[in-house]
Amino acid sequence: MDYSPPVGDTVKTTTCYMCACRCGIRVHLKDGRIRYIEGNPDHPVNRGVLCGKGSAGIMTHYAPARLRAPLLRVGERGSGEFREISWDEALDIATGWLRNVRETDPRRLAFFTGRDQSQSLTGFWAAQFGTPNFAAHGGFCSVNMAAAGQYTIGGAFWEFGEPDWDHARYFLMFGVAEDHDSNPIKLGLARLKERGAKFVSVNPVRTGYSAIADEWVGIRPGTDGLFAMALIHELLRNDRVDLDFLARYTNAPWLVVRNPRGPDDGLFARGGDGRPLAWDRARGVVDASLADLSPVLVGEVALPDGRKAKPVFHLMAERYLGADYAPEAVAERCGIPAERIRRIAAEIAEVAFDRPVVLEQPWTDVWGRRHERMVGRPVAFHAMRGISAHSNGFHTCRALHLLQMLLGAVDTPGSWRYKSPFPRPIPPGPPPAGKGAKPNTPLAGNLLAFPQGPDDLLVDEAGNPLRIDKAFSWEAPLALHGMMHTVIGNAGAGDPYPIEVLFMFMANMAWNSAMNPGEVIRILTEKREDGEYRIPRVIYSDAFFSETVPYADLILPDTTYLERWDCISLLDRPIGSAHGAGDSIRQPVLPPDRDVRPFQDVLIELGARLGLPAFVKEDGSPRFRDYPDYIVNHQRAPGVGPLAGWRGADGTKKGVGEPNPDQLRRYIENGCFWRDHLPPEQAYFKHANRDYLAGAKAMGLVPNENQIVLQIWSEPLQKFRLAAQGHGPRQPPMHLRARVARYCDPLPFWYAPLEHAGQDTEHFALSAITQRPMPMYHSWGSMNAWLRQIMAANRLYMARARGEALGIKDDDWVWVESRAGRLKCQVKLMEGVNPDTVWTWNAIGKRAGAWGLSPDSPEAVRGFLLNHVISEWLPAQAASAPGHRLANADPVTGQAAWYDLRVRVTRAAPEEAGATEPRLPPLREPPGAPPRPEILRYDASARRGRGGRRSRETIGD
Repeated sequence: MDYSPPVGDTVKTTTCYMCACRCGIRVHLKDGRIRYIEGNPDHPVNRGVLCGKGSAGIMTHYAPARLRAPLLRVGERGSGEFREISWDEALDIATGWLRNVRETDPRRLAFFTGRDQSQSLTGFWAAQFGTPNFAAHGGFCSVNMAAAGQYTIGGAFWEFGEPDWDHARYFLMFGVAEDHDSNPIKLGLARLKERGAKFVSVNPVRTGYSAIADEWVGIRPGTDGLFAMALIHELLRNDRVDLDFLARYTNAPWLVVRNPRGPDDGLFARGGDGRPLAWDRARGVVDASLADLSPVLVGEVALPDGRKAKPVFHLMAERYLGADYAPEAVAERCGIPAERIRRIAAEIAEVAFDRPVVLEQPWTDVWGRRHERMVGRPVAFHAMRGISAHSNGFHTCRALHLLQMLLGAVDTPGSWRYKSPFPRPIPPGPPPAGKGAKPNTPLAGNLLAFPQGPDDLLVDEAGNPLRIDKAFSWEAPLALHGMMHTVIGNAGAGDPYPIEVLFMFMANMAWNSAMNPGEVIRILTEKREDGEYRIPRVIYSDAFFSETVPYADLILPDTTYLERWDCISLLDRPIGSAHGAGDSIRQPVLPPDRDVRPFQDVLIELGARLGLPAFVKEDGSPRFRDYPDYIVNHQRAPGVGPLAGWRGADGTKKGVGEPNPDQLRRYIENGCFWRDHLPPEQAYFKHANRDYLAGAKAMGLVPNENQIVLQIWSEPLQKFRLAAQGHGPRQPPMHLRARVARYCDPLPFWYAPLEHAGQDTEHFALSAITQRPMPMYHSWGSMNAWLRQIMAANRLYMARARGEALGIKDDDWVWVESRAGRLKCQVKLMEGVNPDTVWTWNAIGKRAGAWGLSPDSPEAVRGFLLNHVISEWLPAQAASAPGHRLANADPVTGQAAWYDLRVRVTRAAPEEAGATEPRLPPLREPPGAPPRPEILRYDASARRGRGGRRSRETIGD
C-alpha cells in the first residue's frame, strides 16, 4: 500500500503568510487548484514544521469572504452600499484624490498599513509622496520592545534576536502568547527540554508555552518591570554580576557629569575628540574605549575641567540597590512572594556564574586581541507583547536588557543572541524625516527612524507635532513605528490638523485593530456642519470583507498571499538568524480568479501616475513594470536593494551589489529564500567581534566596524529630560515638561500604568488582557472554515476562586465594565490565571455580516471583543492643559497600552443571557459576494467525482 500517494501534479515553494512567522512552505497543486500545503524541510525558519494555521492556508485562499472587484461607495458610510467599478476607474479616482493633496498640502494624506511585511516599499512610497504621516502596525503591537532594545543593546527580542536554543541552561520567557514566532519557538523549546534546561514562563495566563514551562510565574499585568528590577536588586546585593562583561562591552565605566540643574547634567563626560571618558585605576580619567582600560566603577571623580562625574555603574547600583526594588517591597504588587523572587534570582546566578558554557572556538575582538575560547552565561531571555503593550512597557523592556547585561548574557554562548542584520549602532540613526513637507516634493530619508535628541523631533517652533499621529513629538519622542492607533481619533478632532485622505492597507481599524471600535466608527461616519465627512476620503485595500470595508469610500481589492509576489527584506523584517543574514520572497503559486490586484503593484502604479520621482523615468514613463520588477531593480542606495542574495550582474555578490535580472529565479530555485552562513569565529560577541563587524560592514548591515557599546545609561533620553528642565533651544510645551522629565529617564524605572491614575482601582479591581490563540493571527483566520472549527467563539476566563467569590459559575453571562464602557459575554473559570486578572482570546468576536460569515455565526453571537471597553485616551489631564488629550500609550514610544485595562465583572440577569453585547447592526455584503454556503467543503469537485454527497459548497469547485 502506498502511504504517501501524490496529492498534486505540481509543487511550488513560497513563504507562508498565515501569521508573521514567515515559514517556508511547499504548495501542492492539481488541475490548477491548491490541494495541500506542507512545511518546506529546507527552509531555515521552520525546517519543515508547519502549524495548523499554515496548513489551513487553503481555506483562507478559497474563502467566500474574498473581495472580488474594486468598489466605490454610493450610499452613506457604513451602509455597505457600493458599486463594482473597473480598475481603470478605481485608479483614476485614487489618483485624482491623491494628486490634489500632493499639489496642495501632502500632510493631508495619512497612509497607514497593518501587518503587511512590505513596509520598506510603503514607507518609501509615502516619503516620495511627501507626507510625514506614515506608519505601520508596530505602534499598537510591540514598539516598546523594539525601541527599548535598539536604544539599549542594538537589537531586541523576536525579529531582532533569539535565545541560544542549543546551549541555554535556564530560559525565562516574559509575556509571550503562542501566536508569535510559533514554529521556531516550538522547535527551540523542544531542544531545551531534550537537554534538561529549565524553562520559566512569566505570564499572567498559563496557556500555550506557559503550560509546558517547568515553572509558571503568574504575575500581575504591568508589573514585569518591577519583577525584573527586583532580580537586578538581588544580583547586585549578592555581588553576582559579570563585571568583566560590563567593563568591556557596556557603558558601565563611562563617566556621567553630575551638575544638578545644569545643562550638562547626566550627559557623558567626553574628551576633546568627543569620545566618552572613564576613570582608569592607574591613569585617571582616560578614553573609555582603550583596549587596556582598568576602570573604577564606583565613586566620584573630578574631571580635568573641574566638573564632577560618576561612572554609569555607580548610578545604576544606587538606584536598584534601593529599598524600593527589594523583593519584599515589590512582592505584593507583583503577586509573587519575596522568597520566590530571591530563589529565582539565586537560580539565575548559579547557572550564569557556576555553570558557564565554554566553546573551544577562537575569536578576535575589535581591539585585535585573540581569545582562545568563547565563554558564555547560559541564561537566555525572550519577551513579546505581554510586557510591551503597557504604558510602562518601554522601561520594562529596558530593565530586561539591563538584567541581561548584568549577567553577561548578550550574544554569548547559551544566552540571547542577535539575529542578523543586528546588532546595529545605538541608536542606529539617522533621525526621522518629516520636516518641511511641501507640495510636489519628496521627503528625504526614512519616515520611521531614530531620534537622538530634541533636535530630531518632528515638532514646529512652538513644540506642536508635525505628524497627525503625534509620533516623534514631545508626547512620544521615540515613537519609532508611528502611532497608528491615534490617527483616526486625531484626524477626527483636527488635532494637530485635519486630513483629506486616509489611505489604509490591511488595517482593520473599524474593529480589532482599534483600541475602541465604537469611537473609530463614530469618527469615520461623523460629518461637519457643511455635510462633508470629518475625514473626507477613505481608501482601503484588503483581500477580504473585513469590518472596515463598509467605512471606506474606495476599495482596492488585494490578492491572497498565494497569488502574489512579496519581499521579506533586510530593509524591513527579514528572516535572519543568529547564524547569518537571510531574506525571502513569496511567488504566486496560481493566478487570481477574481478582478483583484496585488496591493504592491497598485501602489507602484499609483506612484507612476502621480509622478513620484523614484517611480518614473526622466521622460515621465513608469520606472517599474510591477512589484517583482521593483524588487529586482530598485536601489535604496548604490548596490542596496530589497533582496540581499544573488546580487551583482552574475549573482555572485551578497548584501551589496548591482541589480541581477536573474535574482528572483535564483530565489525560486533555492526554495524562495536566501541565507548567509557565519563562520564559527563570528557566531558570538557580534557587538565586539572584529571579523563579524568587518563582514557586516561589507554587506551594508552596519556603517562601520566600530564596537557597538551596550547602553545601560541612555544619553538620548537624558537629552530629552534636560530639555524638559529648561535647557537647550528646543524645549517641550509647558504642559508636557513634567511628563517628559519623569519618563525620559536614562535608567529604567517602574511606575504604575498611566491608565490606572485617576481611577477607582478598588471598583475596577481586575486587570483585563487579551491573547491571540495559536490557530488565529489578528483577524486573519476569521474567514477560514478549518480554523473556525477550532475556535469560533471566545469566553472571558477568570480564576476559579475569584469567580466563586463573586458568585460566578462556569458558563454564566456577565457584564464587564470599565471607565470607557461595558460589554456582555460568557465566563469560563480556570486555574492557570493570576487571580486579579481576567482574559480572553483576541479578534475572535466578529461583527455580524463581516468576513463572509452569517449574521448568526458563533463569532457574532457568542464572540466578543474586549476592545469595546478600552479607551484610546487617558483620563482627563490636569487643569494646566485644559482640553488637551493624551493617548492611552507609553509616554516614551507611544505604544498602545492595550493591557492596562481595569474592569469590574458582575453577573448578568437571567433574562440577559444568550448573546454578547454590544451588538452592532449586521453589515451588508459587498456586491458580487458569492452566496454563503451551508457547508464549506475542501476539494468538493474531487469528492463528487468519487460519488460524494452534493451540497451548497464553494471550496474546491
